[in-house]
Amino acid sequence: MEYDILIIIGIVLFAVVFLFGFFFKDEFFRVKKKKIKKKEKDRGKVIKTANKKLAINPRDPDAINALAELYFKEGTWDRAFKHYSILIDLCPLHPTLDEGEISLNYGISALQLQNYDEAYKALLVAKNINPNGFQLNFHLGSIEFLRKNYEKASMYFGRAKNSQPDHIQNTRLLGISLYKIKKYSDASIFLEKATEYEPDDKESLFALAHCYSELGNREKALLIFTHLRPDAKLGAKASLMAGSINLNQKQFSKAIMDFEIGLRHEKIDLETRSELLYRLAVAYVQLQEIGRALNLLREIESVNPNYKDIADKIAKFQELSSNKNLQIFLIAPTSDFVTLCKTITMDFFPQSRAKVIDITIIKNQYTDILAEINTKKWEDLILFRYIRSTGTVGELVLRELYSRCKELRAGRAFCIHAGDFSEGAKQFVEARLIDLIPKKELTRLFERLSLKGR
Repeated sequence: MEYDILIIIGIVLFAVVFLFGFFFKDEFFRVKKKKIKKKEKDRGKVIKTANKKLAINPRDPDAINALAELYFKEGTWDRAFKHYSILIDLCPLHPTLDEGEISLNYGISALQLQNYDEAYKALLVAKNINPNGFQLNFHLGSIEFLRKNYEKASMYFGRAKNSQPDHIQNTRLLGISLYKIKKYSDASIFLEKATEYEPDDKESLFALAHCYSELGNREKALLIFTHLRPDAKLGAKASLMAGSINLNQKQFSKAIMDFEIGLRHEKIDLETRSELLYRLAVAYVQLQEIGRALNLLREIESVNPNYKDIADKIAKFQELSSNKNLQIFLIAPTSDFVTLCKTITMDFFPQSRAKVIDITIIKNQYTDILAEINTKKWEDLILFRYIRSTGTVGELVLRELYSRCKELRAGRAFCIHAGDFSEGAKQFVEARLIDLIPKKELTRLFERLSLKGR
């Protein structure tokens, strides 16, 4: 029974609302039309009164000011600019004119017409009269932003924010300006607020993700960059950023997918395309797909031959593709690298017996193998250090190796490296029982293993 009563009450209320809208809709539109007509009448009155005054005095300040304000409010920027330019000249002659407001509105009108130099000069005059207004600081910030003077822009947008904290466009531009000058922590605060109100603002989202990445919050950054990958304008760069994060986290398959999505975009600038190809090649190398990596590097070389270390990379990967052992030594998983190092150790001294005592792996940088070597003439503990790089090893590494050698009571040490050694390193080992095995000699060791079928 109570349920039926509630249904009846609901029907009655709906009918009342419907009838109210039906009978009063015409009245609503009449009121609206009345307001429009009044506005048009007021506008016509302003123009008529001003024109009468101007017929008597073509430089009547009140008449020109009335027209300037009218056109400014309407957004008729060319007419507003024309009238305010006359008022600027009249200000010194008529103290009753508000020079600060006139300069401000003149500057804003010029800015809207993309007359940036004139706008800047006018806004600086307004700044000298009243430096704290929102419109003044917002528009000065906008000009500095357009000129890419982001430090100054952030200062003006910051002042504008003190006047109107909730102005979203000002908050957005403040965040992007701070991002451009690499103040990522401050920028992220304002960009978060801006994207809350405008979640489809792709530029702000990209900047926010970059801030997160720089601040170490890579999960949030990756989420946003992945979301932006399909975007026609920012998708290529977002894919590059997402792929770079995955590459650094050793998620090579995910990184490859990101880079390939980026390369599918039609309009990509040369720098971004080259970097996508370059990092995609690096990712393929990590999966030991050297052939694919070489093809990508050659593609970069064909259009951008001076890009980064492209020539050195091609030479290096060509060598890797033809030398399986060198490939394992430099880029294979750590377990494969250590297995190869053990094989070299066991075969290092011909006609000897070797027994591995200890293996120490230092991240993915080098491996120390302590082995007991027995020959017909001598036996000793030997420390082998295998350094996994192609650069130049300096004296500090050798000093640390020497200390390690004494700690383990090894009689001798060998430092085996796929690159070279500095002069300081060579001088350091002259009076010590440490032998340096550079890339040339390492290659001979690989050849010896290959001949033995290892």
